[in-house]
Amino acid sequence: MAEFQIPERHAQLLEYAQSLTPPSGWKIEVSGDEIIMMAGPSVIHQRNLLAVREQFDAHRPTDLMPSENTDLASPAVGKLRNPDLTYIPITMVERGGNDVPAELAAIAVEIVSPSNPENDLVGKVRDYPLMRIPMYLLIDPRDGVITLYSDPVGGVYHRRWSGKFGDTVPIPEPFAFALSTDDLIAYSA
Repeated sequence: MAEFQIPERHAQLLEYAQSLTPPSGWKIEVSGDEIIMMAGPSVIHQRNLLAVREQFDAHRPTDLMPSENTDLASPAVGKLRNPDLTYIPITMVERGGNDVPAELAAIAVEIVSPSNPENDLVGKVRDYPLMRIPMYLLIDPRDGVITLYSDPVGGVYHRRWSGKFGDTVPIPEPFAFALSTDDLIAYSA
């Protein structure tokens, strides 16, 4: 795989974004030349995340821990993303700090925000494979659809599974289970 290089301005932008202290309930991400600030999630968003997290927790390998709203950093490609849920090595606790090398994440899970859906549907579909995150689970309560992207090669996901709320999502290793989406709630509910 070709090594990605980023201009110095992207490295400076990433460093600047990491130095910011957002207001309580807000999070910061970096994608290319943009710093993205997002407000806290709704109750439906949180309920959907809980339904998914409980299932992942029941199937998580013992060397991984769940982490919500953790900064995943990829300085080599100028990206800093903050998924709703990820699973990272437990050994990251020993490292300390506020960010985790993105390539160590086993998955990124996002619940689409009704106020900025393009960030999850376009920006993160583009950024997560560049960051070498092996799976991206995208849950869209606006339309009741769910997509699992996997197999990132050359900065692009090569596999995509799509379904709707009520379908069972085949989650591959290292979790290896069938994710039930029966309890997910659409925003219009």
